[in-house]
Formats: sequence, C-alpha cells, structure tokens
Amino acid sequence: MAENVVATYYYPSAAPAAMEVCGAELGQGAAGKCFDDDGRPKRSGTMWTASAHIITAVIGSGVLSLGWAIAQLGWVAGPTVMVLFSLVTYYTSSLLADCYRSGDPSTGKRNYTYMDVVNANLSGVKVKICGFLQYANIVGVAIGYTIAASISMLAIRRANCFHQKGHGNPCKISSTPYMIIFGVAEIFFSQIPDFDQISWLSILAAVMSFTYSSIGLGLGIVQVIANKGVQGSLTGISIGVSVTPMEKVWRSLQAFGDIAFAYSYSLILIEIQDTIRSPPPSESTVMKRATVVSVAVTTLFYMLCGCMGYAAFGDDAPGNLLTGFGFYEPFWLLDVANAAIVVHLVGAYQVYCQPLFAFVEKSAAQRWPDSAFVSGEVELPILPACKVNLFRATWRTAFVVATTVVSMLLPFFNDVVGFLGALGFWPLTVYFPVEMYIVQKKVPRWSGTWVCLQMLSVGCLVISVAAAAGSIAGIASDVKVYRPFKSY
Repeated sequence: MAENVVATYYYPSAAPAAMEVCGAELGQGAAGKCFDDDGRPKRSGTMWTASAHIITAVIGSGVLSLGWAIAQLGWVAGPTVMVLFSLVTYYTSSLLADCYRSGDPSTGKRNYTYMDVVNANLSGVKVKICGFLQYANIVGVAIGYTIAASISMLAIRRANCFHQKGHGNPCKISSTPYMIIFGVAEIFFSQIPDFDQISWLSILAAVMSFTYSSIGLGLGIVQVIANKGVQGSLTGISIGVSVTPMEKVWRSLQAFGDIAFAYSYSLILIEIQDTIRSPPPSESTVMKRATVVSVAVTTLFYMLCGCMGYAAFGDDAPGNLLTGFGFYEPFWLLDVANAAIVVHLVGAYQVYCQPLFAFVEKSAAQRWPDSAFVSGEVELPILPACKVNLFRATWRTAFVVATTVVSMLLPFFNDVVGFLGALGFWPLTVYFPVEMYIVQKKVPRWSGTWVCLQMLSVGCLVISVAAAAGSIAGIASDVKVYRPFKSY
C-alpha cells in the first residue's frame, strides 16, 4: 500500500491519465508501452537531459569563486587540486551509479533516492546519518544559492550605480530586498511537482551557466591583455604582503572547500538517474556517460574561468568574479552575466531541493494516506484547470521562506560555499559510494581494491575536515564585523 501511495504522489496528474490511455486504448497487455518495470509512468530521460541536470547543479555560483580559490593556492596547487577533485568526483559518481539497481544492472530492483540506495546496501544507523547529511546539505545549498542570487542582483544595481556616479562612489545597497525577490520566485517554481517536470528549467539554467561563465572568461582574457601579462605566482597569495602565515593556511583550506563545492552533485545523482529511460542500455551505463560529459565540460570551464580570473587579478582576485568588482565595464555586459546567474540559480535551487521536497511529501503521504490535505488536490478559483496539492504548497512555501530568512542573517558567500563543500564532499561524494560499491560488488576485505578504496576515503576525509575548519574560521571572522540587514 505504501508503494502505491508514493507512486501516486510522485505523479499526481500524469499517472491516472496514462493509466486510462493504456487501459482503454492500448489494452492491458500493452501497458508496458506506458509504464516501466516498477509500475511507474515511462521515464523519458536521456544522457543529454541527465547531463543538463548535472551541469545545472554543478556549474553554479561556485565557478565564480574559483579565481579566488586558485589565488590562495597558486599556479601549481590550484589547477592540480581542481583536476584531482574532478577525477575523484567522476570515479565515485560511477561507483554510485552502479548502485541504482540492486542486483542485475538492467532488471534489478530500483532505488529511487540516495537514501534508498544506502538503505539497500548498508542499512542500520548509516541510513539515518546519510539522510541527515544529504538533507542538511540540501538546505545549506538552498541558503548558499539564495545568497549568491541576491549578490548578483545587487551587483546589477551597483554596476549601474558605478557607471552613473563613478567608481569611487561606495554605492551601498542592502541585499535583503533581493533575497526576498529571489525567495518569491522560488516559492512559485517550487510548486513544480518533481524532476520529470523541470527538465526545461534545467536546460535553460545550463544555457545560462555557459552564458555567464563565458562572459567571465572573456572579461578575464581582456584584463590579461590590458595588464600585458599574466598575474599571480606559483605559490599563491603572498605571506607578509597580503596575509599572515595563519591567514594563508585558513584561506588555503577554505579554497579546498570552494573547489569541493564546485563539484558537489553526488547527493542528487540517484534522483537524476531515476529520470533515465529504461534499458537498454542500462541506467548506470547512461549515467556514467552523462557523468563523463558533465565532469569534462565543467572541469574545462572551471579551469578556464578560475585560471583566467587569477591571471587577470593575481592576489587581488575577488571572491566572486562578476560581483566582486574586479570588473566595472562594460557595465551592461556585467548586467547580462549577473542576470544569467540569477536565472541559473533559480533552476539550480529547484534541482537541488527536489529530493528533499519528495522525501518530506512521501513521508507525509505514508503517514496520513487518507488525509485530503496531504494527498488531495484542489482547483484554483482563478485557474480551474490548474490543481494544487495543499500540503505541497504549504510545506514548500515554508521551506523557501525559512531558507530566505537564514540567508538574510548569514550573507557570507565564500565562507558559506567553502563550508557546504567541506560538509558534503566526503560523506556523500566519497564515503557512502565507496562503502556501497564494496557491499554490492562483494569486494573482499584487505584485497588490493578494498585497500585502495579505503585510502581514497581516508584521504578525502582529511581534506574535508581541513576545509571545514578553514571555512568556519572565515565565518567566525565575518560574524565579528557583520550587522544583519545593513547596507554594504
């Protein structure tokens, strides 16, 4: 019964209609044309839609902080760390993709969410830990994206102000109204029921990410030409000139967190994989191809944008390439880039939050299956053709409001980005995929493969703890001088 409730909830309008078509027009024997092997409506996702979802989630605001991150590490360590994180992300994502089905990769039982995969392979207290980390990370990402979107909207106002009043004008403007505007937009888009219905938003967001990344790259190239050379050094920001030795350490650790955040999407990988059409080829095969395409594209963009940002500004590389005002002109091009960031973050917010939305609503449907408020739908008086689930509308609106309020209180872009990356990277991107792969493939303990996987896990744990420490130190420093709701 619980499975039926969940299935009905996930596809509140499409499932009944599809059932009528299959039953009445095609006949019960042909129902396989409309439904997958688990009884749900046919999935239609491809490698390209999966890649769009991943790129939307991955090439987020984090790309704009990479110039700053490389400035902390230098020309040697910066690009090297970026490549290493991309390889780790690709490898562990491939391990995780193999766990979508339990048993046979084409006909085994499907696991619909990251938590389902953990439950199928590890069970016990690890499922609760995974759930807490995944959903806490999603909440953190929602806060981070709200901060980033407001900064970009604020940057449009400030760019116009600088153009009109001169670069010496402080142009102090509060970010609070822009966070509210972003929150209102997310309340509207959060009513889209599930992943299958936001593919168009993901594709639009992916296009926007390429738009602003390309503008940032182009402006960086122009700045390098204007400087008549490449800025920066092999070891990064100079000790004694720009920072103290301890500040150098903390900033370097925070840079690791920023880069980790820029590659963080494993926590929604299974949910994306669940949109891919049924075999052949198997979902894991398609997902691995999508991962190759996505990680390769994002790494190329990251290397270009991050390295060009550092090459253009050296030790003075801003924390956000398009909003830190390393660039002032052409102001209209900055406006276009920042508008593209906002549109992209609207989509990225939805892609990231769908697993949390689905988890809460699925749990509510299982707990109160007969509740009209939880499972029923009502027609809107002004749009009779549009039906709304009251619980979904209430809960998602409350979530967006809560994350928006927290964003107003903690608008520290770089430090929040670094902390989120550190918090989610090791457990969700490395530890759980490694442990589940070992269980599913029955890798013998102390075998060569087992030892290598454990070494990878421990190494990434050390990096995550260090990066979290650096980001916490940065947040603590910001809190000392920050006053909520004040213009800066």
